[in-house]
Amino acid sequence: MGSEFGSRSKTEGGVALLNQVCTDACSSIDHDMACPAERQHWYALWTHSHCEQLVRDQLAAKEFETFYPKIATWSRRAGTRHRILTPMFPSYLFVRDQLTGRRYADLLGVRGLVCVLSSGDGCLAAVPDNEIDAIRTLVDSDLQAVSHPYLHAGQRVRITDGPLANVEGILIDRHAGKGLLVLSVNLFQRSVAVEVDCTSVVAA
Repeated sequence: MGSEFGSRSKTEGGVALLNQVCTDACSSIDHDMACPAERQHWYALWTHSHCEQLVRDQLAAKEFETFYPKIATWSRRAGTRHRILTPMFPSYLFVRDQLTGRRYADLLGVRGLVCVLSSGDGCLAAVPDNEIDAIRTLVDSDLQAVSHPYLHAGQRVRITDGPLANVEGILIDRHAGKGLLVLSVNLFQRSVAVEVDCTSVVAA
């Protein structure tokens, strides 16, 4: 992608989270950081390296609703290429709950979890439903997706038909009737890209 996007990109890893993560959540559950919610929301969980599945399995055993998106990548073993599933957003997964009282305490007790991402006002930061829905649609489509530098701005578009119908994202690198559609999770600044047919794209 062009250099105009490079200046807007964020490096991967925990560094990008330092201004958003409430470190108290990693060591204490005495305060009401969860903040009462009228309904369930999606929240982003930051895990230790390679602990996404461990955290997901423990949460499932506690009857939490989770979303752990993966993408297919190629791996070479013993000279042979294999297609394997890897985390779409390494060290992150999502949980949908109210996260108040005992439920929040149960979640923080899970092994491998660093913390739940928070906002600047001291409350847990909900991930917008439309971001989760877009990523889930991409996962269900079985289209080839790749990690992509996070983008703050760009031409926002909507897909009109096909497996990604009604999904909105940022369209970049348009040429020969094709373009890259970038879907992002703004809270922890990660993106994923998939090639789309520009004839199925309209301005959002």
